[in-house]
Amino acid sequence: MSIAPPVPVQGATPVAGRALAPDLARGLMLLLIALAHAHMYLSGHEAGFRGYALDAGPLDRLVAGVQILLVDGRALPMFAALFGYGLVQLANRQLATGRSWPQVRAVLRRRSLWLLAFGFCHALLLFFGDILGAYGLIGLVLVGFVRRQDRAVLRAAVVGLVLHVVVLFGFGLLTISAPKGDTPAAMADPVEALVMRLIGWSGMTPTYFAASVVPAFLFGVWAARRRLLEEPAAHRPLLVRVAVVGTVLSLAGGVPLALIDVQVWGVPDLAAVSAYALHSVTGIAGGLAYAAIIGLLAARAPSGPVVRALTACGQWSLTCYLLQSVIFVAIFAPYAGGLGTRVGDAAASGVAVVAWLATVALAALLAPRRGPAEAALRRLTYGRRG
Repeated sequence: MSIAPPVPVQGATPVAGRALAPDLARGLMLLLIALAHAHMYLSGHEAGFRGYALDAGPLDRLVAGVQILLVDGRALPMFAALFGYGLVQLANRQLATGRSWPQVRAVLRRRSLWLLAFGFCHALLLFFGDILGAYGLIGLVLVGFVRRQDRAVLRAAVVGLVLHVVVLFGFGLLTISAPKGDTPAAMADPVEALVMRLIGWSGMTPTYFAASVVPAFLFGVWAARRRLLEEPAAHRPLLVRVAVVGTVLSLAGGVPLALIDVQVWGVPDLAAVSAYALHSVTGIAGGLAYAAIIGLLAARAPSGPVVRALTACGQWSLTCYLLQSVIFVAIFAPYAGGLGTRVGDAAASGVAVVAWLATVALAALLAPRRGPAEAALRRLTYGRRG
């Protein structure tokens, strides 16, 4: 029996050859990620479902309401959809070189495993709300759906939506009943904070975050097969429908929780938990709508310095995501800058915008080089020949 010669490893796509829309989407959505995370580094106040202070002043309440409506629970599923989209692109590139599906699946799993390791380190050192681990875990478990038929992918997405509602409803009940203690962000002892971050991440990654990621990940797989973001002009009618319907559902589903968390509307606990679950599941529609809107914009966007800078940030999305946490710890943590107990939600959002702008500028300045985190993940996934 003859043995076929090994097929050369096909590494990551060169930066210059990447499609505009996915990277532009990642670059813009990193702003929403920064806004969603910055206030989670604050402490000293009793918080609502989304972590905003319940005793805040008018400006902080306004900012909290806007972010609950437009940001929280919307950026995470959008990135999950882009993660699924990217796995399909990676698989297609590998298969185009003549590699077999088992070989390609091994590459995807190896990349997902290293992403899970990145998430572990991120949670260990910086942020208990890490989402990289969830993406890595889902990539390991659901890699087979990259090759499954569309019907199976969509059926699994519907099951994922049901699971999402159940899990989020359960977390809502825990939020209502659990004692209101400080988060790891409030701990002055860095070792104690490290331990608590890891405990929180270990529990939330396979449950809360995974449930939040699965449906959008599968919708991203479905979209990638049709090249919706690589060829947005060819799919304009579908993208418009996703943008309109997704935005309407997201806004309608976000209003009740926004009113509850900013103390405008008082409701019984069960109704509040239901509003929390509704906010989260309609956030998936919002995340898909954001991706569709950016795809439509990318089809018409002139290649100016702003678009190039945002695209560079998207190409550095892993590095920029981690840099955000470094900045927030340096500014807010009690054992670093210590501002977490002295500022409110509005100020935290201001810091988030500045942090995001700094990462955009850094990525634009160093483009077209890969970000250090991207380069490390690429080397770990493909080896020296990647």
